[in-house]
Amino acid sequence: MTTRNVIVADDHPLFREALSLALAKALGPVSIVEAGNMEDLQRTCRTEEAADLVLLDLHMPGVRGFSALVYLRAHHPELPICVISANNNPRVVQRAMDHGAAAFIHKSASVDEIREVLNAVLAGEIWQSQESDSNDIQHDELDVAERIGELTPQQFRVLMMLADGLLNKQIAFDLGISEATVKAHMTAIFRKLDVSNRTQAVLLVNQLAVESPENTASGF
Repeated sequence: MTTRNVIVADDHPLFREALSLALAKALGPVSIVEAGNMEDLQRTCRTEEAADLVLLDLHMPGVRGFSALVYLRAHHPELPICVISANNNPRVVQRAMDHGAAAFIHKSASVDEIREVLNAVLAGEIWQSQESDSNDIQHDELDVAERIGELTPQQFRVLMMLADGLLNKQIAFDLGISEATVKAHMTAIFRKLDVSNRTQAVLLVNQLAVESPENTASGF
């Protein structure tokens, strides 16, 4: 039986462990590489050339809403991305699909449900959840996604840090680069996003935001 290579991206170690066990039951032989933040995920997707798919949580450090999904679809278009989330809002599900997800799996899904979805995705299908909202995503949001998809890995990290409210010197320290290099990245980011300052850049990326499931009325 073929061994499946799966990247699991979630910032909760216990959930990654539980999901890994569920994947072994659902898919049989499986090789799993874990990522707990966006930087790890970027690196893993570059190095794991044999990966068959990615299971992606929407809420991780270094990510703003659908930004990770948008980035991966732009830089690794051949790699199926299955969003796995505790948020089952139909609008969120549909936005994920419109941004290029191959499937949307709720974190409460059974092993049988996971098996059915992932086998379909591995066969090259798109799994459209019954929870999705048929309304099309706003054109402006797709335009924002396309522009963010043009950013390099380092530019993407700088943009996410801007969105988190970090100052240039804080970004420089965290990334181990000079403030001049940060400013150069910001100039390139502003050009690619077609904005003129950091406030406009943050407002733009916030169009991809998704409310955390802990804050939804459903209680997830």
